[in-house]
Amino acid sequence: MECEFPTVNSNPEEMREIFESVKTIAILGLSPNESKASHMVAKYLQNAGYKIVPVYPKEEAILGEKVYRSLAEIPFEVDMVDIFRKPAAFDAIADACIARGDIKVFWGQLGLVNNAAAQKAKDAGMKVVQNHCSKIEHRALFGS
Repeated sequence: MECEFPTVNSNPEEMREIFESVKTIAILGLSPNESKASHMVAKYLQNAGYKIVPVYPKEEAILGEKVYRSLAEIPFEVDMVDIFRKPAAFDAIADACIARGDIKVFWGQLGLVNNAAAQKAKDAGMKVVQNHCSKIEHRALFGS
């Protein structure tokens, strides 16, 4: 697998603005397994005061929240997507975000980069973060 260097990305000041403005975060690929990074990050964000929305192909509830199978199924406004999926899925995710029209932030987790999808999201008016962990960045900006 070839690793891509993120050419579309937010800086720390933009990340601060993101965390200060978003309230609802859809976690794409949120595992029910407590030892997985997606679960630990979602739990941290939930404890930091954000409403998390699990998007996962199985389970009925994760971290006490109803699980949705896709972004399109979520019946309320979502501010940000936090993506724990392979970069190849980012194009379809960007399209789903654009179709919804309410997503303000397209966030690809640590190690995940897809510049074409990121540019598509940015061109649609979203702020984009790639190859950064939302838990690590939030903790660095606001403390634990």
